[in-house]
Amino acid sequence: MLRSVKAELRDNLLAALAAGRPTLPGIVGFADTVLPQVERAILAGHDIVLLGERGQGKTRIARTLVQLLDEWTPEIAGTEVHDHPYAPVSAWGRRLVAERGDDTPVAWLHRSFRYGEKLATPDTGVGDLIGDVDPVKVAEGRTLGDPETVHFGLVPRTNRGIFAINELPDLAERIQVSLLNVLEERDVQIRGYVVRLPLDLLVIGTANPEDYTNRGRIITPLKDRFGAEVRTHYPLRLDDEIGLIQQEALTVWEGSPLGEPVLPLHLLETVARFTRLVRDSPQIDRRSGVSARFAVASAETVVASAVRRAALTGETQPVARVSDLPAVLPAVRGKVEFESTAIGAEDEGREVELLAHLLRRAVAETFRSRLAGTDLSGLQERFADGSTVETGELVPAAELLARIGPVPGLAQLMAALDDDGAESPGLAAAALEFALEGLHLTRRLAKDEVPGRTVYGG
Repeated sequence: MLRSVKAELRDNLLAALAAGRPTLPGIVGFADTVLPQVERAILAGHDIVLLGERGQGKTRIARTLVQLLDEWTPEIAGTEVHDHPYAPVSAWGRRLVAERGDDTPVAWLHRSFRYGEKLATPDTGVGDLIGDVDPVKVAEGRTLGDPETVHFGLVPRTNRGIFAINELPDLAERIQVSLLNVLEERDVQIRGYVVRLPLDLLVIGTANPEDYTNRGRIITPLKDRFGAEVRTHYPLRLDDEIGLIQQEALTVWEGSPLGEPVLPLHLLETVARFTRLVRDSPQIDRRSGVSARFAVASAETVVASAVRRAALTGETQPVARVSDLPAVLPAVRGKVEFESTAIGAEDEGREVELLAHLLRRAVAETFRSRLAGTDLSGLQERFADGSTVETGELVPAAELLARIGPVPGLAQLMAALDDDGAESPGLAAAALEFALEGLHLTRRLAKDEVPGRTVYGG
């Protein structure tokens, strides 16, 4: 059965909705806001502009829409523009079908090959997107008027699929003009050729809202041809922020020789809270935003610190602890833009101090959220006589537990943190170190700190 791409997407979307399946699996935090708008646009057959700050999942949405295409679809074998055997659009495809008829060779195309993407840059030309004359084909003896001398660009080569243009306002305005026919008449014009190539496409553009009106712009005729404009956002709920980090952050460690590292839930929540505090800070440039990649990179860095400790000390399983959190600061400094009025050039270094302050706030908020009402008197009594406990990023879990000694209520502490397996030295050490840091931040325990070494109590 021959269907257009938009009809194919619509039918498969309706089937997913009726069956209760996720329509865009892997997209976190948009269930009640962005996804309904995208679904309505697909059902209406509209091309879409996705507007949002960096790291809000715009490109992920475009790539995930491929899952709504049929898994396999037929094409003429050897075609450059995915000609359907029943309705070829290229001169080559039409000629082949006319010559071979029912003997036309057919191949099957997987949906993963029906997606094209281009990052719009100022040097992008019409030839990149639409096509141009191929001098090699001319040199082979074809005349300039022969449509088969055309080398097709990315848009025709994504025929019968989804084509996404990232950072659309960065595309020069004269190049944007070349997309007008693609969006409205659904065809392309190449070098004045009488080439009618009726394309079958869903076109998606992405843009930062600031770029939409300032640094660059989408020309009015092109903007008018997009049927739907959808605004994305950062996760609205803490649970969504945590879910996004869980989904993205730990896949890099699959198959690690040290085993899969553990990022305890209380530290995962701390990283999520830290990201949200940075995002809401008045010292951060909100027009630039704080990408979801900030949270993912933070979690990956915390885990990497735990893996490094395990490799150096011989721990059997890497488990992240509070002492691994400071490693985040230099790693993510380049992922945020500070307001120039908030931090002057002469205050170089204050950026890291600000991030460190927000990180401490995140730990304190998580401590209050997770351990409010938990009896920590058994741990506090350990320091009643002025004794101390030294920890740090290279102190193994077993050694830290030995330094602290038996702690009444450790099982209740771990239960309050939702950490399974009190038998695990790594998780027990992570829970106790988190509790020590929380007691310090709530002014119930002294702390002395130098890089790589922390002493609680005294």
